[in-house]
Amino acid sequence: MEEKKDREYFKKLAHQLMFDLSDAEADSLVKEFGTLEGQMALLDAVNTDGVEEMVYPFEAETSFIRKDEVSDVISQDEAMSNVTKKVEGHFVLPKVVK
Repeated sequence: MEEKKDREYFKKLAHQLMFDLSDAEADSLVKEFGTLEGQMALLDAVNTDGVEEMVYPFEAETSFIRKDEVSDVISQDEAMSNVTKKVEGHFVLPKVVK
């Protein structure tokens, strides 16, 4: 069973992501999400039988992508010089999402 996308759903989701929504913001999200679901339903209704899948959006692959060239490399010690907390050469950050 699919969960109903109402005001409480979006407020609960926001709380899990560690921020709060006002009732007006949650109502706005409910309306926006309803519009998005309607648009997705329209796309689902399009008959795509016999249509070849598009793997690449252009007829010919683009060739203007630059090659990766290593430059201005700093050492790990330099990169970690301003870090307040590190363990075994890695940054330690506070957990922000449940």
